[in-house]
Amino acid sequence: MGAGQALGRRFGWLWAAYAVSTLGTQLAFDAFSLIAVIVLHAGATEVALLKAAGLAVGAAVAVPLGPWVEFRRKRPVMVGMDLVRFVALLTIPVAFVSGGLSFVQLLVVSVVVAAADIGFLAASGAFLKSLLPSQDLLTANARFEATQWTATVLGPPLGGVAIGVFGPVTTVLADAVSYLLSAVGIRQVGGTEKPPARTGPAPAGSLLEGWRYILTHPVLRPLFFNTLLVNGLMMVALPLLAVLMVGDLGFAPWQYGLAFSVPCLGGLVGSRLARRLVARYGQYRVLRTSGVVRACWPIGLALVRPGVPGLVLVMVVELGVITSCAVFNPVYATYRLQQTDTARVSRVLAAWSVTGKATTAALTALWGLLAGLIGPRTALAIAGVLLLATPLLLPRRIAPAPEMAQVHTDGVA
Repeated sequence: MGAGQALGRRFGWLWAAYAVSTLGTQLAFDAFSLIAVIVLHAGATEVALLKAAGLAVGAAVAVPLGPWVEFRRKRPVMVGMDLVRFVALLTIPVAFVSGGLSFVQLLVVSVVVAAADIGFLAASGAFLKSLLPSQDLLTANARFEATQWTATVLGPPLGGVAIGVFGPVTTVLADAVSYLLSAVGIRQVGGTEKPPARTGPAPAGSLLEGWRYILTHPVLRPLFFNTLLVNGLMMVALPLLAVLMVGDLGFAPWQYGLAFSVPCLGGLVGSRLARRLVARYGQYRVLRTSGVVRACWPIGLALVRPGVPGLVLVMVVELGVITSCAVFNPVYATYRLQQTDTARVSRVLAAWSVTGKATTAALTALWGLLAGLIGPRTALAIAGVLLLATPLLLPRRIAPAPEMAQVHTDGVA
């Protein structure tokens, strides 16, 4: 099927809802870190702990969500999670205007949003699998990936300008409104959806079933550990770079946003190439090659310097990371859906997301403490060196997903 194939009106509304919420999120790119630095004058350790605590507690709160979502209609859950994020984020600008914004409130809101993110992901993956035939999932995921990178090209620099002109919480307000609009769009998807029937005793609904499924699957298991470490080690760079670039090296917020948005043009290229590369080279080659390449770039962030050369360096590094990730992500996401039993999708995705957030939280907290002892630049270098070893965790070989055999014969998402 070609890149321009129609996936139907219902998918169109789902895609539109995703686009508006993603743009809102990218407008508010790393907003809590910037607010902590600019408004509350926080240092590297505090900013890292803010991000880590939000992820960790959010993941813990979300542990019951996977089993709960599994046996409910997915579209109302998605709408509910959007509305929770809207209300939680709206409290930030309200508190700022009233003069009551605090570090504790940033922490509480980050926890609520992190938990709602997991609930939404658990429902949306299962909903997408029920909405489209399996052979269309890669096309859909590639469109989501392209949308993600388009929003990331536009969002951070516009958000940086908005912060400079209208104040530090402007982008958080925009993000809140985007979730409200997303909820409206998801309601417009329409259609009927029956609540899934329980097929086993209550323990089968536990999130432990999701972890068991992942850890006993010969391909999902290595992918699970690889993505946990890669995502975690990449995410530890964000609070450290915010402090290093905006706090230590004197970059303006709009420059910080620009450094991460312009390279996202590579994300558009990578997401458009993913399906063609799979058709030509097979899932395994694309997965492994892009998985190796994405780990080679981040060590360069430790070399950032003041002024234009430093800004260009960050852009080049991020371009390499983003282009390779944009190829890897839709292939990996599609394969994960295809290899997961329909009755377990929500639990598997929730278990994956909970573990990912908890791992990122632990690593972010650790690197925040490390940066406080040895400085953010050296901490970034250590993360980059460790990333170079993560391709060893990629699966040695995989069998092609049955659905993908319709696309090619030699060759995950």
